[in-house]
Amino acid sequence: MKKIFTSIAALMMFGLTACSGSAAVTTSAQETTTAATTQAAETTTATQNETEASTEGTTAEETKAGKDVLVIYFSATGTTKDVAEKIASITNGDLYEIKPAKPYSDADLNWNDKNSRSTKEQNNKKSRPEIASGTVDLSGYKTVYIGYPIWWGEEPRILDTFVESYKFDGIKMIPFCTSASSGVGRSDKNLAERAGTGDWQKGKRFGAGASEDSIRSWIEGLN
Repeated sequence: MKKIFTSIAALMMFGLTACSGSAAVTTSAQETTTAATTQAAETTTATQNETEASTEGTTAEETKAGKDVLVIYFSATGTTKDVAEKIASITNGDLYEIKPAKPYSDADLNWNDKNSRSTKEQNNKKSRPEIASGTVDLSGYKTVYIGYPIWWGEEPRILDTFVESYKFDGIKMIPFCTSASSGVGRSDKNLAERAGTGDWQKGKRFGAGASEDSIRSWIEGLN
C-alpha cells in the first residue's frame, strides 16, 4: 500500500510541475508578444512623426514660394477685380482688396451728377476716403501690382489714401487701371508722387472683359 501511495504522490507532483512549466512557458510567450507589439507601435509612431515633419516642411516652403507677388486692387463695379484676379492667377500672386469704409452706390458713381459722392471726391484733391479692409504686410513682396478704375481721368482718391499709408521701399510697383475709353492719364504718376517710395512703373489700361491672354502678354513684356 505504501508503494501505491508513493506512486500516486509522485504522479501528482509530476503533474503539478508540468502545469507550472506550461504556465511559465505561456507567460514568457505573452511577454515576448507584448514586447514585440510595443516595439512595432513605437516604430510606427516614429515613422508617422517623421512623415508629418517632412510634410510640414514642404507646406511651409510651398507657402513661402508664392509670397513675392502681391496684387492690390480697388473695384467699385467688378471690372478691376476681374483683371486683378487674372493677374494673381498668372503670377501665382496674393490678392488684397482695398475696401471703402462706406461702399459706393450706383448714385455715388454717377459721373453725370456734379453732386454725386465720387464727383465731389475727384474734384477735391485732398479727399481721402477711409479704408475698411485691414492693413497688409508688404514684407517679402518684390513686385506689387496695384489696380483701380479711372475716374474723371485719374485714380480714385481712395488709392491716394492707400499709397500714403505704406512704405514701398525695394518693391517694384506696377499700376494697372480699367476704363471704357480713358487712358492711364496721370494716375500712375500721381500714385508714385503720393507714395514717395517704391520703384514705380508705367501704368497699363485694360477694358472690360480683358482676356487672360492679353494680360499674360503684358506681364511677360514687363522688364
